[in-house]
Amino acid sequence: MSLRIVVTVKYVPDATGDRHFADDLTVDRDDVDGLLSELDEYAVEQALQIAEAADDAEVTVLTIGPEDAKDALRKALSMGADKAIHVEDDDLHGTDAIGTSLVLAKAIEKAGYDLVVSGMASTDGTMGVVPALVAERLGVPQITLLSEVSVEDGTVKGRRDGDAASEQLEAQLPAVVSVTDQSGEARYPSFKGIMAAKKKPVESWDLSDLDIEAEEVGLEGAFTRVETATERPARTAGTIVKDEGEGGKQLAEFLAGQKFI
Repeated sequence: MSLRIVVTVKYVPDATGDRHFADDLTVDRDDVDGLLSELDEYAVEQALQIAEAADDAEVTVLTIGPEDAKDALRKALSMGADKAIHVEDDDLHGTDAIGTSLVLAKAIEKAGYDLVVSGMASTDGTMGVVPALVAERLGVPQITLLSEVSVEDGTVKGRRDGDAASEQLEAQLPAVVSVTDQSGEARYPSFKGIMAAKKKPVESWDLSDLDIEAEEVGLEGAFTRVETATERPARTAGTIVKDEGEGGKQLAEFLAGQKFI
């Protein structure tokens, strides 16, 4: 029986762009370029390696987001994933982590799975809680923050590295895992992979396909929301120390005053 791997990925604002809030205090995604979250690229890579080591496996990438989120799916497909699912619905605007986990869990169940692979966090929200929330909703074990992961005989195994020690963890499938940016560099899509991605299937689902009511998600259903936000002040000119024989002393005094030394 084929090993069914679902990778959850997110389309995020480019961290190098000028990011800010929209009028409703959600992230303004219209005025900045988006891309596949870098941390999710590691999840795609580990899923592909697991699939390559299996006798028979299929990798599905899943995302929630606006029309442009298909770009994240195409990137994952060009890396080697087999197919993709895009959940898009206007009522999802403003959905928080808890609502996101509901939509992901419903979509994963509908798609069918043995193993769910996620990145350690998104590069925009950086909460890192969604894999655990998804596992709870699915009612399956989770082993998170793995630097190394493999699947053998219906068991997923991995290594979690801490500051002082490493843990060896395992769980019976079906299960949810998340991987860190120490799990191995993600592959670059080849030209052949990019061309092949254009022919791979991408299914589009909305909330009705997942039997989710609009009030369960979006800003209306969110457990958390931003109440106020203040724009970060513009950078001011730094302190210039001219070396006229006392430069070293002045620099030391400045650093001491800032409590850097």
